[in-house]
Amino acid sequence: MAVLTVIGLGLVSAAVYAVLALTLLQRQDETLDQKQAAIAQLLGERGPGHSVAELQHLLSDVLAGHAELSLRVTAANGEVIFDKASSPTWPAKQRSFSVPVAASGPATKVQLALDQRSDDALLQRLAWTLACTAVGGALAVSAGAYWLVRRGLVPLHRLVDQTRLVTAHDLDRRLDGSGQPMELQPLIEQFNALLGRLDGAYRQMEAFNADVAHELNTPLATLISSSELALRRSRSAEEMRDVLGSNLEELHRMAGIISDMLFLSHADSGSDARREHVDSLAHLASEVIDFHEAALHEAELQAAVVGETAAQVDARLLRRAISNLLGNATRYGRKGTTVTVRISRVDASSVAVAVENDGPGIAPEHLPRLFDRFYRVDAARADADRNHGLGLAIVAAIARMHGGRATAESSGGTTRVGLLLREA
Repeated sequence: MAVLTVIGLGLVSAAVYAVLALTLLQRQDETLDQKQAAIAQLLGERGPGHSVAELQHLLSDVLAGHAELSLRVTAANGEVIFDKASSPTWPAKQRSFSVPVAASGPATKVQLALDQRSDDALLQRLAWTLACTAVGGALAVSAGAYWLVRRGLVPLHRLVDQTRLVTAHDLDRRLDGSGQPMELQPLIEQFNALLGRLDGAYRQMEAFNADVAHELNTPLATLISSSELALRRSRSAEEMRDVLGSNLEELHRMAGIISDMLFLSHADSGSDARREHVDSLAHLASEVIDFHEAALHEAELQAAVVGETAAQVDARLLRRAISNLLGNATRYGRKGTTVTVRISRVDASSVAVAVENDGPGIAPEHLPRLFDRFYRVDAARADADRNHGLGLAIVAAIARMHGGRATAESSGGTTRVGLLLREA
């Protein structure tokens, strides 16, 4: 601010100084022009009737009121007719010219000088005045700007003090925007929104850690207890085979949980789907239904595919998503009903795939959280031994990898869960 003020005032001062200097030079030239013309006319009209004394008197009248002018007039024969400070030692603007006497007589030499000391003194005083004004003005503006900026930053310092109080264990705290200037209100709103997202993510992470510990604790406890029981006494090979088989099932369950968690971690890190052209999504869904045929038969359910389209998708990931949706529908579908895989094209670049089943409805407050990791509508975790709560989270991750989103709705005893995929 100080540098800019000095530059600005300096330019203004330089402009004022230059204008005044040019004005004074113009005035000096005009004065010299006027006196030169008057002296030339006077000497040009001098005839034999004019004595030297009379001429000197006339020249004195020409210089009357102009103490800054000096004049020296020399006749053709070298005689000095008039001399007033003819050899000034001070700064002067001089002119020398010759004037013919009485049109036909010999020329008279004239030396005219203008004293510049008063103008130079005026310019010097102006220069010092402008310089002091520029520096003083810059200091005043800088001091005022410093005070105003410090005063204007007081609300920001208050916000800094408030943000300093926010910790990982106090994410429910929000910045107080009352009394803050309107320019800071958008920043406060965005910061509070960010704190809200962080609070939600932190709580979700805490719940996720607890769920992971719960899901892994059960099979680990089973493995430890069965191994301890097997080691307490000698057992036959057949008994040991049963123990190892049971332990292997728990290990497979743990491996499945870890594999799903690794998949979700890769999806969250920004991995994209490897798209390929699939001529028939209905055929791909039928293949998944064939894989679930035994589970559907055991649950006394039928399955059907409705709709058809081609799309640019990752066939492997889409099979996994449909498989998770079918497994979820099989667990909760009402016996004797049909599980429907609906395929439809939303627009030129979007495809919707959903699995629909009849059964117990899902309360509206649970729908937004169906795709959270380890989330279950049944808080008692009645089927925790068969389902570890990551299936729908994987469906949502696959939808995001395709640039889309997961969808869920439940009404009138019908639940439809699916995903919207974008091809580009």
